[in-house]
Amino acid sequence: MGNLNLDLIRAEFPALNNDCIYLDNAGGSQVLKRVADRISNYLLTTSVQLGASYSTSQAASEKVLSARRAIAELINAYHDEEVVMGGSTTGLMFLFTQAILPSIRDGDEIIVTDSDHEANIGGWMRLKNAGAIIKIWPVNHESLALELADLDTLLTPRTKWLAMTHASNVLGSVNPVAEVAEQVHAVGAKLCVDAVAYAPHRLVDVQASDADIYVFSFYKVFGPHYAVLWGKRDLLLALPTLNHHFIGPEVLPYKLQPGNVNFELSYGCAGIADYLMDVGTQLGELGNNRQRMQTAFDHFAQHEDALAEKLLSYLRSKKQVHVIGHDHVKNGNRMPTVSFVVANQLSESIVRHMDKFDIGIRFGDFYAKRLIETLGLQSHGGVVRVSIAHYNTDAEIDRLIQGLEEALN
Repeated sequence: MGNLNLDLIRAEFPALNNDCIYLDNAGGSQVLKRVADRISNYLLTTSVQLGASYSTSQAASEKVLSARRAIAELINAYHDEEVVMGGSTTGLMFLFTQAILPSIRDGDEIIVTDSDHEANIGGWMRLKNAGAIIKIWPVNHESLALELADLDTLLTPRTKWLAMTHASNVLGSVNPVAEVAEQVHAVGAKLCVDAVAYAPHRLVDVQASDADIYVFSFYKVFGPHYAVLWGKRDLLLALPTLNHHFIGPEVLPYKLQPGNVNFELSYGCAGIADYLMDVGTQLGELGNNRQRMQTAFDHFAQHEDALAEKLLSYLRSKKQVHVIGHDHVKNGNRMPTVSFVVANQLSESIVRHMDKFDIGIRFGDFYAKRLIETLGLQSHGGVVRVSIAHYNTDAEIDRLIQGLEEALN
């Protein structure tokens, strides 16, 4: 296998052709030119309603359907009808929790964590109005992990759902969702996984996760501001329609996409899969589409790990800096999303100092507000977060460290 060619990689992202260093990728990645080209192509050649008999409508229908099939392959879905697309992870989760609302009974137990982005907490919390009991699976204050032993004490025969993140958008830690799924299913409950912070760095495999619902946003994965929710087919079929009353419960995924998908954004998202396959081929992978995408992500992870460890090594050398999460990269234990606080400094002051170097990092709670409160980090104004993507370079991390050296001294 070859090595990752960053010149070719970066040429795929026109926004990188300027002086700004983008290290706020967990907030939103840069967009592939091939994704933007697809969106433009759809709008300029096939911007018509689907389902008509004339040729342009037929072509538009095939484009949108082909995109759904491409996303199904990207996430390793069993059936492309399981692929539900919509405006955002938050929006899709609110739709989904509304869909399961009629099935909630008094005393049903739902477990959420205190380390998730609010997208996978808020909708579940609203089910309290239907009689659900919400339990919190807390992050361990010493390990900063969601400990399986703690989960054991929360699961009961009344547990109906557990909602968790595949990777924390603050801690960077990777959670063992397949092991959690085994525990959850053992009591007859179901698992919902938010993979927004995971999908940009590892190839998603919904089958291997054994989750029942799995959701993430494409704008974190080199695409447009759009999102996907996958669910096991039998589960989705059992849900009531959220669409017009004449759209039957068997009509997947349309019954869960009120107003239909955004045609051009859906078609654009297929460019993400194309890109990953092309990178895999450039690296010498000759296998099937999933194998080519896996090879691409394997190389992305190796490169990102090296950059993250370079930054973490620097931060470990500073006594006044406290890394929030694993402070080493070991055996894929973290994403390249690095959060920290500095003694006697507000996180905002560090970030605003970096602005003058045109280095895009960020401060705050990143909508994981419950985690910031749990860890007592409000007095810092949240954390400083540096989030790396595979198109970032060693030289960019060097420039970041140079800027931090001035900010910290």
